[in-house]
Amino acid sequence: MSTSIPAGPKAAAGAPRRGTGGAVWTALALVYVVWGSTYLGIRIVVQTMPPFLSAGARFITAGLVLAGIVAWRYGPSALRVTRAQLGSTLLVGLLLVLGGNGLVVLAETSVPSGLAALLVAAVPMWVVVLRAATGDRPPGRTLAGVLVGIAGLAVLTSPGLSGEVRLSGVLLVLAGSLAWSLGSFSAGRLPLPGNPFTGSAYQMLWGGVAQVLVGLARGEQRGLDPASFSTASWLALGYLVLIGSVVGFTAYAWLLQAAPLSLVSTYAYVNPVVAVVLGALILDEALTLPIVLGGAVVVAGVGVIVSTERRK
Repeated sequence: MSTSIPAGPKAAAGAPRRGTGGAVWTALALVYVVWGSTYLGIRIVVQTMPPFLSAGARFITAGLVLAGIVAWRYGPSALRVTRAQLGSTLLVGLLLVLGGNGLVVLAETSVPSGLAALLVAAVPMWVVVLRAATGDRPPGRTLAGVLVGIAGLAVLTSPGLSGEVRLSGVLLVLAGSLAWSLGSFSAGRLPLPGNPFTGSAYQMLWGGVAQVLVGLARGEQRGLDPASFSTASWLALGYLVLIGSVVGFTAYAWLLQAAPLSLVSTYAYVNPVVAVVLGALILDEALTLPIVLGGAVVVAGVGVIVSTERRK
């Protein structure tokens, strides 16, 4: 899943005029490639590292790095939050990082990275469903996009996708995408810190600590031997911390202030395509007909939703 925290940042008042210059396209390319590649990174990490403990280490480290950047850039006072804001970052962090990311990381021990990304691409659909359940009335075109996306998910989750894909792993990814959707939906309605980087740092720290606790409860520390971790897993973990979490999120937060939202939102249906291509090229993940067909339908549904919502 998009393993950054897209729900927190909002365009600041008095933000610079939004455009599409070279810096915008560079940042957008970073979001496309970096967030799309995180699924591949996770898959490589869990080949030799325990899922929740490695994910917890990732987000605790990324949260500390981001907090350090905030203190350096805005001053230590920027890290001060109210009790209500701290509680909100705890809730959102648990939903996004522990639930959304953690379940996807666990699932990728048995589910190919490309398939996981395609399943997570349905997040905008679940957000629309949550909006409708709370009294909002999405446009008919948006609802049509949801139905198209659900049809694609039906194809992706159909039996016989691949002999190596477990239904339990697919269900974990779907549960993770629902948790991420709930976290994204809740973030816009909770009293989060005014500085989006501060809020995200706390969310990463809360979620990372929770992932470590879950990993310990699962017994992932038993027989743990860091010497058995592959070099590829260490490199992938470092990539997820510095590039996936810090650089990717920073680029996204900047884009929200510097670029048209209609352009920024295209990451929702570009990331899964990047993930599928990287998984096939680097890990030789199979591109079965259900994955190609179902994935194309899901991406099309998400495209309809995003293109409709950005006109509002």
